[in-house]
Amino acid sequence: MQENSDSLLAGSRDREHDLSRADALRREVCSSDSLSFLMEAHDGLSAAIAERAGFRGLWASGLSIACSLGYRDANEASWSELVDAVERIVDSTHLPVLVDGDGGFGNFNNARLLARKLRERGAAGVALEDSCFPKMNSFVGNRHPLADIEEFCGRLRAVKDTIGTDLVVVARIEALIAGHGMHEAISRAQAYREAGSDAILIHSRSSSADEVLSFARAWQNRSPVVIVPTKYYRTPTSAYRRARISTVIWANHSMRAAVAAMRQVCDRLFAEENATTIEPDIATLEEVFDMFDYDELARAETQYLHPITLQQARS
Repeated sequence: MQENSDSLLAGSRDREHDLSRADALRREVCSSDSLSFLMEAHDGLSAAIAERAGFRGLWASGLSIACSLGYRDANEASWSELVDAVERIVDSTHLPVLVDGDGGFGNFNNARLLARKLRERGAAGVALEDSCFPKMNSFVGNRHPLADIEEFCGRLRAVKDTIGTDLVVVARIEALIAGHGMHEAISRAQAYREAGSDAILIHSRSSSADEVLSFARAWQNRSPVVIVPTKYYRTPTSAYRRARISTVIWANHSMRAAVAAMRQVCDRLFAEENATTIEPDIATLEEVFDMFDYDELARAETQYLHPITLQQARS
């Protein structure tokens, strides 16, 4: 995809554009000067909608991509399916994309392969969690075994040695999810920082933000802190700014909104057998065509499919 192309769907990208996206994501994630927000995307449509809303970066959610493919968030989708989905997200916007890479789909070798493929497809960063393969969604059940610290540090080092600064690498800590407490979370954060991670994502499934705010105080901004307030959504954003949190990820909200909206429309169409009352509540076809710039295609057809030659113009 050429950087200055009018078409959001152009397929080729050069290396300079990939690096510019990584730099853009680094400005968003690796700074505590201001709080930034990443919006979840799971396909080209959700990515385009997020860009139009004004977001400056995207989170390619493992949960949401798995749902869109009809899988559970338990490594049922393969790394290659994830990479293919990321490519569609990247090609549909100009925004940098931080990819939920789970635990890297295996050991250090799988993780570095994933990172290399994500770089090739235009991703700007990857988040790797210290879980064991296959992982289970953080909010499902109580069994969440953690990877050995040294083994996970090996994954991080392998990724950094493979991609250098071409991708932002975020180390996601599941210690609080697994019930190991704050001391374990801080110990892991320090080890992951020393292994080369650019930022730390501290995850919690508490309905209160107390855990992540306590982590931020103890961590003292040794590296940028990223949070995912899916469960503690009632916390005012001002609390994150005071804590000098770097980035908030809205991790699954487009997918969940789509589930609710599609379910409602399907139920109504099935019950009413008529779309008259549905049309005011759904996007028009014109809105859909405008989002993907059908006008550009018409202009391109005039230029390339039916070009006007100089002789024709004179006659």
